[in-house]
Amino acid sequence: MSEMNLFAPLGSLQWVEREKLRANDYNPNKVAEDNLQLLIQSILTNGWTLPIVVRPDYTIIDGFHRWTVAGREPLRTMLGGKVPVVIVDHHGNEAEDVYGTITHNRARGTHLLEPMKAIVKKLMDEGKTVKEIGKQLGMKPEEVFRLSGFTREEFLNLMTRDASGYSQAVVYTHV
Repeated sequence: MSEMNLFAPLGSLQWVEREKLRANDYNPNKVAEDNLQLLIQSILTNGWTLPIVVRPDYTIIDGFHRWTVAGREPLRTMLGGKVPVVIVDHHGNEAEDVYGTITHNRARGTHLLEPMKAIVKKLMDEGKTVKEIGKQLGMKPEEVFRLSGFTREEFLNLMTRDASGYSQAVVYTHV
């Protein structure tokens, strides 16, 4: 492995036409459609925080899914058809390109159950709605329920509390 200038990729940061980039042919990472929608939501909420990592020929090393959603509306229009990239030059060493793809993917890790439960509980304790938590974290109401630690009844009360515009049901009987 050759010595890498750790600052070189950030020094190459630039916005380029999305169409200049192309996928590599070895990425083992697959993302479900729900997670692609979550990625779009993340970019809309946080802005574009991670550039796409490319080789000098604009083959993607990391960021294929960011590149994918950048081609969808509303991001395509909002970004003007461009994406941010940094260039990593492994000087034609394809093995180092592959290592880069895999290590970027694996270094992101996975979410552990207990910390996620604590996060959801804290958000709910702060008054965030099930709908908002679901939207921002990419969860269905059932998943929020499982992580919330609330009983079924408490959770249903929270769900109905969140439903604005509805009134209490009234039973009328004829006498």
